[in-house]
This record gives sequence, structure tokens and C-alpha cells, in this order.
Amino acid sequence: MNRLLALQKVVELGSFTKAAEALGFTQSAISQMVTSLEEEMKIKLLDRSRNGITLTLEGRKIFSFIENILLQYQIMEEKVDEIKGLETGVIRIGTISSISCHWLPKLIKTFQEKYPKVEFILHQGDYTTIPEWVKNGEVDFGFINPDVKTGLDTEFIKTGELRAVIPQTSVLAKQSYVRLSDLAQEPFLQLEEGILSEPMEAFHRAGLNPDVKLCVHDDYSIMSMVESGIGVSILPELVLRKTNYNVKILPIKPVIKRKIGIVKKDKESLSLASQKFIKYLFTKVDTLP
Repeated sequence: MNRLLALQKVVELGSFTKAAEALGFTQSAISQMVTSLEEEMKIKLLDRSRNGITLTLEGRKIFSFIENILLQYQIMEEKVDEIKGLETGVIRIGTISSISCHWLPKLIKTFQEKYPKVEFILHQGDYTTIPEWVKNGEVDFGFINPDVKTGLDTEFIKTGELRAVIPQTSVLAKQSYVRLSDLAQEPFLQLEEGILSEPMEAFHRAGLNPDVKLCVHDDYSIMSMVESGIGVSILPELVLRKTNYNVKILPIKPVIKRKIGIVKKDKESLSLASQKFIKYLFTKVDTLP
């Protein structure tokens, strides 16, 4: 297994030296592991040149299998820990930026006070990628809108309001609220959320076609663009709670809300650590902003 891990780390970092430092081996040991793996498989896996280290054509064909083996091995080790009754493990979460910033820090901190040996790995995604990560085992569960059809176990957590984000120089910034029809007349910056977009659904229900100028995957990039006067947008009120951007945040009439829930593996496949964290999360719903 160390040989597969060595190869993965060399590919990830593009260097035998950096891989050795990351894994706690000598450079020669890492090189010998990779060479031994190539000899066993009877194919060349890496191209070594002055420009760096890259996978060969043959290496690219099998690298995804190697990554899957390493992932499954880690999951097996966690299951062994559970069988032994250890309160350790890795919790892999697919998340969106508003949840990462405003829910998870406090939840993780208080959870780790009780289970200090539990490690968290967060993957930032959207309503399309997060369910796929759950299906292929890259994450244990993730935060999405439960209206997204995934074919997986989904639980509703709570709703949150969406707000308009307006440049300070816009005439709309002088209003106490905005209507969807107002926003549809302005250059619109759409938050790319994957298979479902709550703002776009609201526009379509109202029979409106916003003038979409850009689709951006990050809330904070959108706020920076709105600040620059490129256009207007609609973002979760949750992500707008802590911002230093010079923008105007206004309520929308009619109110637009989004649902927040989790999509997860079946209980038999979930690690004990993930099961406990999900259970803990639901005990704290009323305290979440």
C-alpha cells in the first residue's frame, strides 16, 4: 500500500523530494517504491524530465484505480477502528461556501472537544458534484438543497432566505427592497450551484428572464464583482452575514428561500464518526444561523 501512496503523492506534488517530505520517507525510498511498482506491473508509470514528473499514457489509464484503492483502504482502516471501539476516524463532507463559513467552524470545534481524534476533510462543491461525491465514496455526506433529485438518502435541516446584492452606485441601492422584476432589468451575476439554482427557479416562476452576464462558482467572487459594478446578484443571507464588501444588501419581494439538507450514504456504509456528527448536527439545528 505504501508504494501506491508514494506514487499518488509524487503525482500530486510533481516531485520525489516533496513526496518524501510529505510522507516522512527519504527521496531514495520513494523512488525505489515507485520503481518496484513499475517493475511489478511491467509498465512505466511516470515520465521524469526537467519540466517535472507526469504520468505516462499507461499511468493515466490506471491512476484512477490506484486512487480508488487508496480511498477504499482508508475506509477499511476506519471501519477497523470502529470495530475496536475507537473514537477515531475521518469525516469527509461535501459542502457549499455558506455552510463552510457559518455552520461548520463552530460545529467542528465543539464536536472535536468531545472527539479530539476525529479528523475532518471538506470538499467544496455544488448541488451536482456533492451527490456524485457521495455516490463514489469521496465524501460521506454533503450539504445540498433536498429538492435536488439524487436517488440517495436526503434529510431536510432548515430554510434560509436569499437577498439581493447591489452595487452601491446603482439606483436600486436607494430602495428599501427590490423586486425580481427590478433585478431582471440589470446585468445579473449567477451563482453556479449545479443542477438547481434557487434564484433562477424564482425568476422562471415569475415569468422573468434575467440578463445573465456571468456564472461564477464562488459567492465571494460574485460580491467582489458586484462591488466593482459589473452587475447585481442574489445570494444566501447566510453567506452575507460577515462581509466587508462595499455592496448594498436588500431583501427581495416576494421573499425567496432556499432549503438546506444533507445527502448521505446509507447508514451501513457511514462511518461511526460520520453517524455521530450527523446526529450531533441535528441536535444543534435551532442554534444554527
